Amino acid sequence: MGTQKTRMIDVMAKKETERLAIAKARINMKKETLILIRKEQIPKGDVLTVAQMAGIMAAKRTPDLIPLCHPLLLTSVAVDFNIPGKGDFIEITATVKGKGKTGFEMEALTAVSVSALTVYDMCKMLDKSMGITDIRLTKKTGGKSGTYISK
Repeated sequence: MGTQKTRMIDVMAKKETERLAIAKARINMKKETLILIRKEQIPKGDVLTVAQMAGIMAAKRTPDLIPLCHPLLLTSVAVDFNIPGKGDFIEITATVKGKGKTGFEMEALTAVSVSALTVYDMCKMLDKSMGITDIRLTKKTGGKSGTYISK
């Protein structure tokens, strides 16, 4: 087995550009659980407000959680929820913006992941069958590689 070196990528020579990353996740649950979330009747409190705050906080702490991520100055983090009228899931979207020498993809992905985990934590007493799926980057702009939009 060779000696593999782990290292943080040096971004010193890269230009600072305005950057944006959008990520999404989905948490599936029983319809009854979703009804209680909508009515703000989950015993632990307002699920979406707490999950939104958790996602924002997580984006800011990404380099503490993912070992090789650079600390970045985030200028904006938004976490939003879409609950389809007849669905049995919540779609979570995180939008992260800033100016930097490297992208904000990991911050957006961390935000949706922690938001979904927070929903699970707050509702698990009622619905242990919830599942977190489809965590993905949907868009990024800025930097040398330009714009990416998922299909």
